[in-house]
Amino acid sequence: MTVLEIIQRSAPFLEQKGVESPRLQIELMLAHLLKMPRLKLYLNFDRTLTEPELASLREMVKRRAAREPLQHILGATAFCGLEIKSTRAALVPRPETELLAERAWKFLAINPQPSSALDFGTGTGCIAIAVAKNAPHTEVHALDVSTEALALARENSAANQLTQRVTLHQGAGFSAIPQGLVFDLIVSNPPYIASAEIATLEPEVRDFDPRSALDGGEDGLDFYRMMAREAQRFLKPGGKLMVEFGDGQADELKKIFFAEKWIVDEIVADYSARPRILIARSDE
Repeated sequence: MTVLEIIQRSAPFLEQKGVESPRLQIELMLAHLLKMPRLKLYLNFDRTLTEPELASLREMVKRRAAREPLQHILGATAFCGLEIKSTRAALVPRPETELLAERAWKFLAINPQPSSALDFGTGTGCIAIAVAKNAPHTEVHALDVSTEALALARENSAANQLTQRVTLHQGAGFSAIPQGLVFDLIVSNPPYIASAEIATLEPEVRDFDPRSALDGGEDGLDFYRMMAREAQRFLKPGGKLMVEFGDGQADELKKIFFAEKWIVDEIVADYSARPRILIARSDE
């Protein structure tokens, strides 16, 4: 079977299973399998796959049809130009979070002096790694409650040659941070889905992302209340907090931080013009 025949047969099958952008998905799987850029497939439409290649591809398509995330099937995803391994241990890195990471390292780059940052709830480590890569004068710390997520973050740090630049901590909150450690920036993509809404999410998210990385409590805002109460004492003077949040949460989020005497500097929209990131600082 040729590359073109596989695309023509597999794309409708994936579409029937509810997979978005089915042709793109099968092309990405083929490109991964054949170890070539996706666009180069168009120069190889007549290539016939070997039986072992077909067997591997069938298994990949079967997994994707079951709505397993493509990032898990391929084993990795791109994040801010870096390769990040993706497994069920942590939330799959998403494009909107790249904007959060970019805002983080650009803020740290304003001052060329040595600085420090904390990625709270690091998951795959993608934000911490992107910040460390793009703000080389910054000492980056990454915190997560999950042993499995931290093992994945450690693996990703090593793969990107940043083990010496990213320090990992395990714990459920700021109590896991060594005494006396304060930061120029705290950045986080926390759980922000209301508990009752998790069952309505797409299968790729609902069935494969860890629930602990999704569940933000009854209204999705539990994590932000904790951050608003506790984060200020871990910020240096002039330091900032940057957090990603969900659709429709901006107004309530501002109220939460105003109540704890934060100054909200900015609400940043994502690539689809939806409010997505809150940037705040202490008023002290």
